[in-house]
Amino acid sequence: MVAPNPREDQPRARAHAPRGAWGWRVLRASALVAVLVWLLACGTLVVMQHSLIFRPVRGLTATPDTRGLPYEDVMLTTADGVAIHGWYLPAPDGARGRHVLFLHGNAGNLSHRLYTLGVLHRLGHPVLVIDYRGYGRSAGRPSEDGLHADALAAWQHLTVERGIAPADIVLYGRSLGGAVAARLAAAVGPGALVLESTFSSLRELAAIHYPYAPAGWLLAYEFDTAAHLRDLRCPLLIAHGRDDEIVPWPLASRLVASAPPHTFVALDGSHNRAFRASAANYHGRLRAFIGENTNLPGDGGTRRNENPRPAARD
Repeated sequence: MVAPNPREDQPRARAHAPRGAWGWRVLRASALVAVLVWLLACGTLVVMQHSLIFRPVRGLTATPDTRGLPYEDVMLTTADGVAIHGWYLPAPDGARGRHVLFLHGNAGNLSHRLYTLGVLHRLGHPVLVIDYRGYGRSAGRPSEDGLHADALAAWQHLTVERGIAPADIVLYGRSLGGAVAARLAAAVGPGALVLESTFSSLRELAAIHYPYAPAGWLLAYEFDTAAHLRDLRCPLLIAHGRDDEIVPWPLASRLVASAPPHTFVALDGSHNRAFRASAANYHGRLRAFIGENTNLPGDGGTRRNENPRPAARD
């Protein structure tokens, strides 16, 4: 028998080593690429978050008189000196509904809310609607504190310049405007608050849409609706769509779980269509909730603690 030659065995051992090393190099490179892609995605969210949250449109597409609604152009100046544009729509002749301060969502401008203004007008309410800074004809650039300052300027216009009692003003916020309205309501104490298609907090909303990113660390904005509701001392109505694709149904559950006693109305339709799609039911509920002082026919009185939590939905 011939003894094995150690030198002849060495090349075979070396032949296997590069294959293992190559495999580890590929694995490490793949992991590095994955980490870099994740960091790039997170960095993009950090850089783009302002434009993702605030989507203003400058040009107005129409005015209330397009729909036969009387109105006044209103120019306000905020505490930090920003010029804010709005419309004031008086109530129909003979109606005595409470004033509604309407705060719209994150996209477009007030000219895209004419349908809502028309509904509130038909329900007998004078309405003030504003464009946040950077939207429509309003100056400036939007920010979380900036939107609060804009809403506060609108509140002061009603209470100081027009002499409306706080108890006769209903704050009505839709989507992002709901977070703005909740913060304002906690600060000023209106007669009532309506939150429609509103998220519990922006961080929770971001966690749903961007599950791969640590939204709590990356977001520079809070818009914490639920937190502001803890200081609420007025009647509250929460309305949310079962098929809302932008602010999913589970966020409505989180919002109402943290809310004080309130009325809950389940809507049909998508995020941007629920107000119209649920008109037959929802507009009547609005009439009952915010229209108790109107002299128009229909049911009156404020309903509270009805369906306080939305049913679970897959």
